Amino acid sequence: MAVSANRLELLQIADAVAREKSIDRGIVIASMEDALQKAARLRYGQETEVRAEINQKTGEVRFSRLLLVVDEIENDATQISLAEARRRNPAAQSGDWIAETLPPFDFGRIAAQSAKQVIVQKVREAERDRQYEEYKDRIGDIVNGVVKRVEYGNVIVDLGKGEAIIRRDEMIPREMFRPGDRVRAYVYDVRREQRGPQIFLSRTHPQLMAKLFRQEVPEIYDGVIEVKSVARDPGSRAKIAVVSRDSSIDPVGACVGMRGSRVQAVVNELQGEKIDIIPWSADAATFIVNALQPAEVVKVVLDEDSSRIEVVVPDDQLSLAIGRRGQNVRLASQLTGWDIDILTEAEESERRQKEFVERTNAFMDALDVDEVVGQLLASEGFRSVEELAFVEPQELASIEGFDEETAAEIQNRAREYLERIEAEHDARRKELGVADELKEIDGVTTAMLVKLGENDVKTVEDLAGCATDDLVGWSEKKDNETVNYPGFLDGFELSREEAEAMIMAARVKAGWIEAAPEEAPAETEAE
Repeated sequence: MAVSANRLELLQIADAVAREKSIDRGIVIASMEDALQKAARLRYGQETEVRAEINQKTGEVRFSRLLLVVDEIENDATQISLAEARRRNPAAQSGDWIAETLPPFDFGRIAAQSAKQVIVQKVREAERDRQYEEYKDRIGDIVNGVVKRVEYGNVIVDLGKGEAIIRRDEMIPREMFRPGDRVRAYVYDVRREQRGPQIFLSRTHPQLMAKLFRQEVPEIYDGVIEVKSVARDPGSRAKIAVVSRDSSIDPVGACVGMRGSRVQAVVNELQGEKIDIIPWSADAATFIVNALQPAEVVKVVLDEDSSRIEVVVPDDQLSLAIGRRGQNVRLASQLTGWDIDILTEAEESERRQKEFVERTNAFMDALDVDEVVGQLLASEGFRSVEELAFVEPQELASIEGFDEETAAEIQNRAREYLERIEAEHDARRKELGVADELKEIDGVTTAMLVKLGENDVKTVEDLAGCATDDLVGWSEKKDNETVNYPGFLDGFELSREEAEAMIMAARVKAGWIEAAPEEAPAETEAE
């Protein structure tokens, strides 16, 4: 049986659309069937349940009407009696659907236009779904494209099977693109939106540099060298930390390449951005010293609780360590994840001298001793009266010029001072109305109770309702700078774990939660 030209043309159109839009042929044919069904409803009535089927081999179109089998007919257009249904199909039961073939008909102008809109809409939705499915798993990859147009500083890139956008703030400063230029960028986000999937590209993302090095350096691609972290000031300068899994391969040399060929390829792609390649180290102090290159570092002091580090550099190296507009220290901080404070040797010496004087005066006032004794205690490394009160007497007696009697007298004065301060704090606590129950929570001192009372934390329930950040404070990154917000107990050298334990103990005491069961002692093995 010969197939008519119209039928063959229908299949050819479906094939052409599927190829052009890179979508499945079955989706195109399904959209045609939906369009024919909508047109048929305009012909036979909207309440009629019409189905259209296109034979994918011959292109033949068949229309049928679905009728629901019921015991009693209420609507002739959609229902059929059980008796009539059994005449057509003896196995029919109430609730089944019976298909009734409909004769072909000529489409009118309105029906044809409506069918065209359905097909266009369905094909567009399929194209969007295909584009989203293709690119949603490519977040973190580098893609190549051609600049299609530039709108208000944003660059629209043709990726071949879709369009992407590089927003103005994701472009390297002073970088200009014209229609037809080839561009390489990093896919950092793919979103479903009303107007279709949006693919967002970046030329400033730190991982763009890591991916470019992966393409240029075979050792990184093979996993022998690992890129640990990247920090960029787009278009100006960048730092990248690398480490080798093979001790025989120098990670920095491999990334630089013969006569700098590998790193130069990345520099050229990033519009001349200067790149410092830093050897990564598991030791935080060593890594930070490396990250501050080319400046020399004399000494570092780590504060792991607050992720801060103090770096001491020679006086003539200060400007080199900080960099132009603070660029070097800012990039080093981003690369290592530590907040870096830079001091010169003169500033550190001045600060140490100031701390020495403050401790000396504190010992003189608290212990009622002369300046010589205060300086002796400060120079021996004692930082507070509490240390003096509870240190071993022999340690005090071993100080040059002290004997056991002098050591005992100093400890007695230190304990008397602490008792006096404790009494003053307790009086202040009562004045603020802080409940006695709070004293029973482990880790809470009278001085802490005063601070809590001054911040309206006066009962066990008040403490139970606090968050850890309320007690120890928190920090936020704003414009590449860390802003610290103090907590109620700021200055007490309280760790987050200790603060959390205090809050949980308060919640148990307030009856909000049950205490965690204590672990039973391990049973001794039978002989």
